[in-house]
Amino acid sequence: MSNSASVSKGLEGIIAARTTLSDVRGDIGQLIYRGYDINELAGKVTYEEVVYLLHYGHLPNQKELGELKAQLASYRELPKGVIDIIKKMPKDTPPMHAIRTGISALGCFDPEADDDSMDAAREKALKLIAQIPIVTAYFHRHRQKKELLASDPKLGEAANFLYLVDGEKPSQEKESTMDMCYVLHADHGMNASTFSARVTIATLSDIYSAITSAIGTLKGPLHGGANEGVIKMLQEIGSLDKVDAYVQECLAQKKKIMGIGHRVYKTLDPRAPHLKKMAQILSAKLGEPKWIQMSERIAEMMLKEKNLNANVDFYSATVYYSLGIPTDLFTPIFAIARTSGWTAHVIEQLADNRLIRPQSEYVGPVGMTVAPIGQR
Repeated sequence: MSNSASVSKGLEGIIAARTTLSDVRGDIGQLIYRGYDINELAGKVTYEEVVYLLHYGHLPNQKELGELKAQLASYRELPKGVIDIIKKMPKDTPPMHAIRTGISALGCFDPEADDDSMDAAREKALKLIAQIPIVTAYFHRHRQKKELLASDPKLGEAANFLYLVDGEKPSQEKESTMDMCYVLHADHGMNASTFSARVTIATLSDIYSAITSAIGTLKGPLHGGANEGVIKMLQEIGSLDKVDAYVQECLAQKKKIMGIGHRVYKTLDPRAPHLKKMAQILSAKLGEPKWIQMSERIAEMMLKEKNLNANVDFYSATVYYSLGIPTDLFTPIFAIARTSGWTAHVIEQLADNRLIRPQSEYVGPVGMTVAPIGQR
């Protein structure tokens, strides 16, 4: 590597691509999708409208939205071979392993998987958006030894997923809560999993490989897996009166508190207040307010002690838990929502592609000589 080239550990501050999809303005705590502030979208549009926005560049009218919803509903059926693979997975398989394998398997049953035309990429993108919730729900039903249900074409994406998981049609409140979570998680700039997807597709690999790469990246606890860690932390603490001691001990031992702080946001994560409000409403209705009370106290202490704010994972954990969703499905739900963004980035990368190939700085020894094997 040239001595004049700069090194940025973790590629921090390095611009790897130009995008029209989303912008994370960490210094002011702002998230933008295609020109719309997330605060303008949240509560005003559905997830399907955000999918349309990310993929087609504008919010849909009623006709366009209806056509997209019908298209997504028509793509939900999984190939029998993929269902067979899901049924053969060990029931103790972590769900993120299962959906990573399921999405990869979808590529094996698509005879046009390597068609790299733009029209084919757009169609496969919508298929993946429609099918990743089915893969997730079917694995969950399989491990519970329950019947795998057929999707209901009358239901939207959030409602259909909840129906396939629970076996009953969700209430309007439950559906709208999940839909809002999907909207908030749909895209987020050049995050680690999005970067993985773009790196993979930049080699002109197939879209299934790109999304499989993204899922594998999201699985890590420093990325999507943080929301599972939050609820486990709250369960470990147990009650509101034990929060202060727990936080002080973590601070003394310099242990990370899950869901606090963010790699990009230097102020409040703009998605967090929406999830906090939902968590407060759900906790009040379910009669178990301690989770949100504990969360609020942790957030208060960390802001005071370390000037760190809660991020999207911090409150999404309480929302999902209050909805009765198993803890190990928290990150898969993140993946379901983010597939809309991942696939949009894949298409954007293909439209103006260049192989992503950064350099590294070699800091190892030089001038080594080979000693005969008997002298080593």
